[in-house]
Amino acid sequence: MNTYIEVEPGIELYVQDTGSGDPIIFIPGFTFTTEVFTEQVEHFSKTRRTIVIDPRSHGRSTITVHGNDYVTHGTDLGKVLKQLKVENATLVGWSFGCLTLWEYIRQFGADGIKTLVFIDMPPKSLSLNQDKEWVEGPLDDMAAAYTNYLRNPKGQRDFISAYATGVMVQRELKDDELNWIVEQSLKTPYYIAANLFSSGLFSDYRVEAAESSEALPTLYVVAEHWAKAAVSTVSTLAPKASVEVLGGHLMFWEHSEKFNELVDSFLEGRG
Repeated sequence: MNTYIEVEPGIELYVQDTGSGDPIIFIPGFTFTTEVFTEQVEHFSKTRRTIVIDPRSHGRSTITVHGNDYVTHGTDLGKVLKQLKVENATLVGWSFGCLTLWEYIRQFGADGIKTLVFIDMPPKSLSLNQDKEWVEGPLDDMAAAYTNYLRNPKGQRDFISAYATGVMVQRELKDDELNWIVEQSLKTPYYIAANLFSSGLFSDYRVEAAESSEALPTLYVVAEHWAKAAVSTVSTLAPKASVEVLGGHLMFWEHSEKFNELVDSFLEGRG
């Protein structure tokens, strides 16, 4: 079932809701859409109620000039789950979608959540101690991405293209695959992408990451390129969480079978 849920007057989120059983909800990352989770929907909907959401200003959801930050995205998620009557859910966030989950926990607590899966996102994006902490990247690089790329549509295309080939996928992308990845992002206008980018970079959810992993079974799936820092940070901040290392930033797309098996194994082990 494809539907639209109004989260405030004039603003609707696109939601794909398929299958039945214990619910699992997928939240895409920065400027991406439900389409990146096609392989997960096909797999998990065979045994679970599988829900994927386009956050506001992403994909088929309403493009709006306000609320393009992860505080609002967390509020939006709460409204979607309430309207869909979702209980005892597994929440899965990818990249900046993890910020939405941590923000949801900050606002609403962990009640109604059964398990958490965070795909390749540090709880704090930037740090002056970047050599020892798991962060999105060096401060100067992140600042350059914001000031040099997210200023116009071409800059956004160039930014996503470089990120896709350099960080997201380990193998060489075919032209049509790269075009598809870039077009996913372009459904969000560059001026909104810039708002989301800055909101994500200045987020700090270390408290929520620590507390939620104490309260709920939690899995982190992290990319190989920063696995050492990621595993160290998670083991210190959320020692009860499980950590798996797989592929690049878009590993659930490139290595979908392995990723789905990891999540299945984790969920089955938690009853």
